[in-house]
Amino acid sequence: MALHNERGKNAEVLAASWLERSGYRILDTNWRYGHLEIDVIALKDGIPHFVEVKYKSGGRFGPPELKVNKQKFRNISNAASAWLRRNHHFRDMRIDILAITELPGKEPEYFFIRNVFL
Repeated sequence: MALHNERGKNAEVLAASWLERSGYRILDTNWRYGHLEIDVIALKDGIPHFVEVKYKSGGRFGPPELKVNKQKFRNISNAASAWLRRNHHFRDMRIDILAITELPGKEPEYFFIRNVFL
């Protein structure tokens, strides 16, 4: 497995664990709709949250959450809509970003942005 794929998988494991500790129930990870993907789908208070996980090791090149641009948001939104069509008993949804930064010798830092609109 390529190093960036391994880091991405590790970040999604960290994210799912953090979300569970924060009261979310994980419904799915790496859910795909065609070429689109949602990193984590989690449920809290009866509302599905479609979580984009962004990870960065080291302190260079700005915070990881800035990697989510309008096109990425559209892709997440389209995939979330497809998931909702298959799970039509849900009436509402949220798109969130969970940014994880790991600096050498330190615990990961989590920055959670709820209910994102771009």
